[in-house]
Amino acid sequence: MGLPVVWSNALLPALELNVRGRTTANAVFATAYALALGGRPRWVSRRGLGVGAVAAGVVVSGYVAALAVPRVRRHLAELADRGPDVSAAEWTAVHIPIGTVYAEELVFRATLTPLLRERLGRPGKWLGALTFGLVHVRPARSAGDPVAGTVGVTALAGVVLDHLYERTGSALAPALLHTAINAGGAALPIVARLLTPPVHSDSTPVEPPPDADTTRSGEDALLP
Repeated sequence: MGLPVVWSNALLPALELNVRGRTTANAVFATAYALALGGRPRWVSRRGLGVGAVAAGVVVSGYVAALAVPRVRRHLAELADRGPDVSAAEWTAVHIPIGTVYAEELVFRATLTPLLRERLGRPGKWLGALTFGLVHVRPARSAGDPVAGTVGVTALAGVVLDHLYERTGSALAPALLHTAINAGGAALPIVARLLTPPVHSDSTPVEPPPDADTTRSGEDALLP
């Protein structure tokens, strides 16, 4: 149970890899972890696809609704991009789906949480969700986010993602929702900036009235 926590918070940072190296390392670790412990992702699943598409659609609809509100859209446009060292397109299309979603769904939904449930019963589900939260301690510190809040939110997300896996028997459903949340959240500020027109200051000089005496200096203007 502790290996994913140690990997995310200690071993992976110690390698000092760039973002492409971290994505590759995460994918390799997750694949090896699942193979060693008999993970059952079942990526090809019609039910997983259907349920996951609906869940992802709800998230995307929420993002679209947020963009439709001018005040919220302006706030989103002011947020900084959080993709490190790579383009937003690469971060959203490659590193989130592979380095985050594939790795985490394979480790947690397809492997660790089912094992904990088999051995501990229902408490194993909550322990798996808590472990999912704890793997985000180092990433939260690196991003300057509150650690306790990040662990709590991601643990709660883990409960939802675990439920989708249990309902469908496939990691595809939680993976689609996970991708919608993370990739959509990363793209949201970019889309907001595209939809928000730039504000131009009006620097056009003010023309004096036709009968104004433009020959008097500023000092002379003080005279009656």
